[in-house]
Amino acid sequence: MTSQPNILYVHSHDTGRYVQPYGHQVPTPNIQRLADQGLLFRQAFSAAAVCSGSRAALLTGQASHSTGMLGLAHRGYRLADTSRHLAHTLRDSGYFTALLGEQHLAADPEDIGYEHVVAIESFHADLVAPAAVELIEDVPKDKPFFLSVGFFETHRAYFEPTSVRDALYSAPPPNLPDTPEIRRDVAAFKASARSLDHGVGAVMNALDEADLADNTLVILTTDHGIPFPGAKATLTDRGIGVMLIVRGPGGFHGGRVSDALVSQIDLFPTICELAGIERPAWLQGQSLMPLLRKETDQVNDEIYAGITFHAAYEPQRAVRTARYKYIKRFDPENDHVVLPNVDESPSKDLLLEHDWTSRVVPQETLHDLIFDPNEATNLAGDPAFEEIRAGLAAKLHDWMVETEDPLLGGQVKPAPGTVFNLPTQRSADDPLQEAGPLDRPARSATAKWSTS
Repeated sequence: MTSQPNILYVHSHDTGRYVQPYGHQVPTPNIQRLADQGLLFRQAFSAAAVCSGSRAALLTGQASHSTGMLGLAHRGYRLADTSRHLAHTLRDSGYFTALLGEQHLAADPEDIGYEHVVAIESFHADLVAPAAVELIEDVPKDKPFFLSVGFFETHRAYFEPTSVRDALYSAPPPNLPDTPEIRRDVAAFKASARSLDHGVGAVMNALDEADLADNTLVILTTDHGIPFPGAKATLTDRGIGVMLIVRGPGGFHGGRVSDALVSQIDLFPTICELAGIERPAWLQGQSLMPLLRKETDQVNDEIYAGITFHAAYEPQRAVRTARYKYIKRFDPENDHVVLPNVDESPSKDLLLEHDWTSRVVPQETLHDLIFDPNEATNLAGDPAFEEIRAGLAAKLHDWMVETEDPLLGGQVKPAPGTVFNLPTQRSADDPLQEAGPLDRPARSATAKWSTS
């Protein structure tokens, strides 16, 4: 056994916190078992509510805009400096590093810097899980390992619900209406979550069978919120709230729960401290080890998150404290929902049938998360909360300056070689635009978009 812990980074797509240990009726017994053995973070957040940006932030320990990943990897975006990826720091410290399954950071996974990349036809759990079992069985025994195991689940498109009961009785997310269409949509999500859980269970069992569990830090998380309207690609807690369950040496055990405010950019410095590796200068997060040593109840007074591009340009930044959330949008031309950034689904269709595109999206929002945990009441224009709004806006600006946010210079143009949708389009499946000036028609605050 090596003195440094092995690290197994297991991650899913679009799961948010919609799994059993967070109190949802989504049966995921293997994920529950991991929580029962480890430490579950109730207030963990991604640094972006979009796939590539959140993963880039976690794996470099930086804000997503600091990584250069201002959009999606499969649309042409890439890390500005791949040497800042966690795999390089661990590999330089003697770790064997391997990638299997979903990664969403590079068109060619060989470009990231892992020592070994497992070739696989699909990133679904039915193929990833057995390949992960084989990888764990074959890892070198003379050095610690860092394995990244990525599952496509619970990304759309979903299969049909596997349970008639789920289709009838599933509760919708709290921001969506309780209708047959949305209940069935949630049931389909739950079927995907079950597949994810089977994959997680296979990987955990492989660790046990190889007698590696005691010296392996398991990190189970996801990139951002669930792919329903008002969640993924928004900076609400529904968009950036993520499951984060950690099990292993250093105090990550006992079936405990932490309510500390945590960002995924805190994982890189935590791994460094636990493994005895010097912290790289570029890291922007905080080690979680003081929480484990019970030296403090919090390592963050606030966390930050942002979006620049998803399918379309929709620049936003947010700061969240234990009590308040402040979100600022940076494109006043777009004051309605940006439809290409909302995944196609029966839930989206239902909202569009009820004139969703006529609703104005405010440029600033402020929420009191104690009295408004669903982030439905905007206090940004309330004089009673102006001091709080101004204070959080100042914090957000200072963070943007500190992290050299390109939005401070005005509109961010698509990077050369990328493709994107226009904010006025209906779907990410609509014809793509090639990188160049953001030439889109102006639209008044009262205009409606076509949903055809």
